[in-house]
Amino acid sequence: MSLCISLTLNGEARDVSIDDPRVTLLDLLRERLALPGTKKGCDRGQCGACTVLVNGQRANACLMLAAGLDGAEITTIEGLARGEDLHPVQAAFIEHDGFQCGYCTPGQIMSAVGLIAEGDAGSDPERIREGMSGNICRCGAYHGITLAVQEASRRMAAKEEGDAA
Repeated sequence: MSLCISLTLNGEARDVSIDDPRVTLLDLLRERLALPGTKKGCDRGQCGACTVLVNGQRANACLMLAAGLDGAEITTIEGLARGEDLHPVQAAFIEHDGFQCGYCTPGQIMSAVGLIAEGDAGSDPERIREGMSGNICRCGAYHGITLAVQEASRRMAAKEEGDAA
């Protein structure tokens, strides 16, 4: 039995046929839709490597069944940059060495984008660490990650103020 769902994936409307109703969003993205940026870590929702935005909210793709996402808007790491222009969070991660091996980086960046959009980042490092606590970095790049989120949050707030003026 095949099921067809409609998604808006990184800004593009997509109709996707699902052969197995048990397929997770993570496996759909990586194996069927050729979007390998979302990483498979623990497959239990504990590490955050698979973090994506679903309807603007942070979500662990390994815990979501694709069949239940008909009509959803999904944003992955591949959908952040606009051509050669990096998203402010991506640029801040590079500037502040917010990664080492890079495996967790897509999930960290997506979580940071969600945290900032939720208005919960602010500039307090402890608040940022708490907000990012669902994302594990085995290399221990937490200091750079925190600095990157602070910087991106500042830049994005300044841009919003400039746009509003």
